[in-house]
Amino acid sequence: MKPNPVGSQKNKSLSHVNFRQYSMIIALVFIMVLFQIITDGLLLKPLNITNLILQNSYILVLAVGMLLVIVTGHIDLSVGSIAAFVGAISAIMMVNYEMSPFLAIVISLVLGAVIGAWQGFWIAYVRIPAFIVTLAGMLLFRGLTMIVLEGKSIAPFPESFQKISSGFIPDISGGSLHLLTILIGAVLSIIIIFLQLKNRRNQLKHQFDVQPFGLFVSKLVGMILILNIFTFVLATYEGIPNILIVLGILIVIYTFVTNKTKAGRHIYAIGGNEKAALLSGIKTKKMTFMVFVNMGVLSALSGLLFAARLNAATPKAGNLFELDAIAACFIGGASAYGGIGTIPGAIIGGLVMGIMNNGMSLMGLGIDWQQGIKGLVLLAAVAFDIYNKNKAQ
Repeated sequence: MKPNPVGSQKNKSLSHVNFRQYSMIIALVFIMVLFQIITDGLLLKPLNITNLILQNSYILVLAVGMLLVIVTGHIDLSVGSIAAFVGAISAIMMVNYEMSPFLAIVISLVLGAVIGAWQGFWIAYVRIPAFIVTLAGMLLFRGLTMIVLEGKSIAPFPESFQKISSGFIPDISGGSLHLLTILIGAVLSIIIIFLQLKNRRNQLKHQFDVQPFGLFVSKLVGMILILNIFTFVLATYEGIPNILIVLGILIVIYTFVTNKTKAGRHIYAIGGNEKAALLSGIKTKKMTFMVFVNMGVLSALSGLLFAARLNAATPKAGNLFELDAIAACFIGGASAYGGIGTIPGAIIGGLVMGIMNNGMSLMGLGIDWQQGIKGLVLLAAVAFDIYNKNKAQ
């Protein structure tokens, strides 16, 4: 019996997609197991996992926005300085002027949107390269941060504001195990199973290529198992941190926007070929402008989260945040050429960076070695992207 060349080609293409989609998950699991062994089990202790979430939340928020910027073919070097500036302004409002935390947060996010609009105008309408505009923004807002803080830190924030980054959702019982966290894990498992089965049925209905049923079931079981182990580990400590709820909402919203909306398709089209996107009727300038407005809002949110965790606004806040966010996107599969990248990929890339930082710190490696190793990982990720692009061509 002769082999079916069409079916063989489909299987080959599907396996290539699966490899691209899950290679970073495999790498993340490998890094976790490696550091778990090297640190004699310290990495995956409940306290350390909670610290990992708290320490990397503001970078993951930035990575969500940076992914959209990179997909459109641009870069933003100013996000760390904007985070520091907004954190400083929020401290002045809440600490010096005793403003309501809710009102201060709203004003801070609006300020982030205005800053994003300022930079987006020069990039989208004046056509100055994003690298130059955001480099100028990095210097400008770092300088403004030092000016408004007068070189000093402002602290402490109101306790209600601190709980955004350091608080946990309350439990429904008083036992040693956080019961609500266990229930949330079970509910999320049911939702994931329903959505995955629904998505597979839709793909089959429209005659799209799908994974073999055995592989699909294995993937689903693995996802549910990891989710429930994760929630159980959190439940043995303090439960789910508030910041994890904020981060989860952002991931769901932005994943939906990028995958299911017209705006998301337009963003990818601009990154793939801006001229073709313009000729097809997409308002490329407006979309680019809005991507930078969004980046400004998420930079402001990141600054608020960092200030809440630190319980202070400092002139050095946000230092090198932009590099960590950019690295998270590229490590998570975003293309240096634009047009390719996913929100879950950026989150996985951020987790890779966070676990490497945490693992190397537990090992006692100095910051010099940590920076060098992270640089090599970033270079390898971009080289892998370029290799795949050249191979496809």
